Amino acid sequence: MNKRNLTPDFVIVAAILLLLSIGVLMVYSASAAFAYHKYGDAFYFAKRQFLFAALGVFLMFWISQIDPRRFKEWAKPGLILCVILLIIVLIPGVGILRNGARSWLGIGAFSIQPSEFMKLAMITFLAKMFADPGYKISDFWKGFLPGLLLLGGAFGLIMMQPDLGTGTVLMGTGLTMIFAAGARMKHIFAFIMLGVAGFAGLILAAPYRIQRIVAFLNPWQDPLGAGYHLIQSLYAIGPGGLMGLGLGMSKQKHLYLPEPHTDFIFSILAEELGFLGAATVVILFAVIVWRGIRVAISSPDLFSSLVAAGITAMVMIQAVINIGVVSGAFPVTGITLPFLSYGGSSLTLTLAAVGVLLNFSRFTER
Repeated sequence: MNKRNLTPDFVIVAAILLLLSIGVLMVYSASAAFAYHKYGDAFYFAKRQFLFAALGVFLMFWISQIDPRRFKEWAKPGLILCVILLIIVLIPGVGILRNGARSWLGIGAFSIQPSEFMKLAMITFLAKMFADPGYKISDFWKGFLPGLLLLGGAFGLIMMQPDLGTGTVLMGTGLTMIFAAGARMKHIFAFIMLGVAGFAGLILAAPYRIQRIVAFLNPWQDPLGAGYHLIQSLYAIGPGGLMGLGLGMSKQKHLYLPEPHTDFIFSILAEELGFLGAATVVILFAVIVWRGIRVAISSPDLFSSLVAAGITAMVMIQAVINIGVVSGAFPVTGITLPFLSYGGSSLTLTLAAVGVLLNFSRFTER
């Protein structure tokens, strides 16, 4: 790669920093009542979110400046390490069980979620594989199928936790990269049809997922059970109106809406800042996706182009799913909103991934 720019894409940096600022503010606002009730410290989650954000920003800028050839060198070891961690996390007594999923490794307050790291590892490895001059993605048996089997193996390990939300983001990101690499549409369409059938099978295999589908179609059928999350989320979004109730004035965060500072933080944001605040967040995500696509199109080589496309797709898919869930467009699934929701592994990993995107943006024309 020959350098064309000395600095990363400023528009992406500005959008990320704005989302992080909104995120820290909203984590405090959404969690203050719960944090004070449980820990006696209204800033308990906000302080940790600020530290996660600071660490993530440091990683983002550091990664944006390293030699881009390192990403290709680290792709295979990174994927192997993530597979090992996904296996280890399934061992009873080793993996930490939270909200019904054995998805965490760690001791005490310090823990990581291996499935989050797998997303970036899979993006870089698929990009390296597809960018090989001898690899023919248009060939079903020698190109399309090996990529799908690799994705399917990682998806299977994540589903053993189980974590359908992260698995869905992984598969969606992988399929986007397969499409960007030049796979035939008939192969992609056939897999999507097969995937829909498999998705239906996963839902039927778990009663709680069936309940979520029923609650999605008619949350009032079980308002205190499966439909509770969605009803409380809509109770938050509805009163927000155009301008919102005002920062800190949410009613639903007072132990009515579960996970107000994680999965449902967008609901509290819409309640307090209204349509204008919610629209601002959506626009910032759209800006990141726009600039990410531009980096992917303008990248000087196929590897960096596919990595940029994968990272952009990962952020976009996760944001669309989260906002769709809290607004009732999609069935409820546990997935955080990038850059805003409380969480260490998700936030720092996503910022590290953006650092890779910014790294490649230095070699594109603007």
